[in-house]
Amino acid sequence: MTENDKKFMRRAIELSRQGMSSNQGGPFGAVIVKDGKIIGEGNNQVTSTNDPTAHAEVVAIRNACKTLNTFQLDGCVVYTSCEPCPMCLGAIYWARPAKIFYGCDKNDAAAIGFDDDFIYKEISLEMDKRMIPTAQMLQNEANEVFNEWASKSDRTDY
Repeated sequence: MTENDKKFMRRAIELSRQGMSSNQGGPFGAVIVKDGKIIGEGNNQVTSTNDPTAHAEVVAIRNACKTLNTFQLDGCVVYTSCEPCPMCLGAIYWARPAKIFYGCDKNDAAAIGFDDDFIYKEISLEMDKRMIPTAQMLQNEANEVFNEWASKSDRTDY
């Protein structure tokens, strides 16, 4: 961990404070850096935008991808004020940065009412055991589109 890493983490923490203080959402902030420069920032905006996906990391990823004009964050580093929740961790992995640094951990988040442990448990359950009823339907019709994708010569793989 370098002094620059600390600087970028402090910025993520400050974003978490700013977003919370301005009632945009919960106390979470994130910064994405490439080649020593911030290319995307975000704070939690769930309650102010009525968007349950507007977590700090997702907002920062969207901003960074817009800055870079790409859908992947190769060579980037994510600094987030708290260990990413399952959704954000998935988004981070899809974006493919080089590294993640986080401040608070999931236990710290759970202590103030942000407990994501139930989601991790839900993922490992069979579909018929999950809290939200989930059922597969029209698989053959849906697979037709997948087959079209598999044979599409001008697709952009990701």
